[in-house]
Amino acid sequence: MILFSIFSVLSSLFVFVTGGKLPEPEVKIEVLHKPLMCYRKSKYGDMLLVHYDGFLESNGTIFHSSRKDGDRNPVWFTLGIKEVLKGWDKGLQNMCTGERRKLTVPPSLAYGKEGKGKIPPSSTLIFDIELMDIQDGPRSHESFRQMDLNDDWKLSRQEVKEYLKKEFEKHGYSPNDTHHEVMVDDIFKNEDEDKDGFISAREFTYQHDEL
Repeated sequence: MILFSIFSVLSSLFVFVTGGKLPEPEVKIEVLHKPLMCYRKSKYGDMLLVHYDGFLESNGTIFHSSRKDGDRNPVWFTLGIKEVLKGWDKGLQNMCTGERRKLTVPPSLAYGKEGKGKIPPSSTLIFDIELMDIQDGPRSHESFRQMDLNDDWKLSRQEVKEYLKKEFEKHGYSPNDTHHEVMVDDIFKNEDEDKDGFISAREFTYQHDEL
């Protein structure tokens, strides 16, 4: 009880001194193989093709392998838009085609306190990941972040409107609020799939002419 109280006080003191939250645990990255030539490195917004094996750190049990389970094909996903575990988004940046990495992912960047399927709650996971290919993503992560003014991983009507006004001005056109409103209506009609009034990072990956 005393130790718990001391830990609580120290944690609170750290938050007060730093003026924010406790630092988020990081992914441990170990490069198992790197090709001699690296023509392109992965970045947010790229589509990656990977083979992987996933293990529980606690006992080494393998819970999934793309080479052995299902159709045994490698997996495509877009880096940096929360399609995969947060630990993957963090740990697979700046990776070369043909590179192989071992990621040790803490629970907070994996399946958290709840767990999932074969993965017990609060599990640290280990992934052996080989990057097979890198392709241009359907929509760049950088442009989404430019539009997402409050960093909440979703775009409001006002944020999209502000982006359109800046783009018009950048290309020498005078801003036209009425025209922008019509464009925003059209964009949300086509991209806001769940009709919640926002365009999420996942919805944003589907290309729209106005953006």
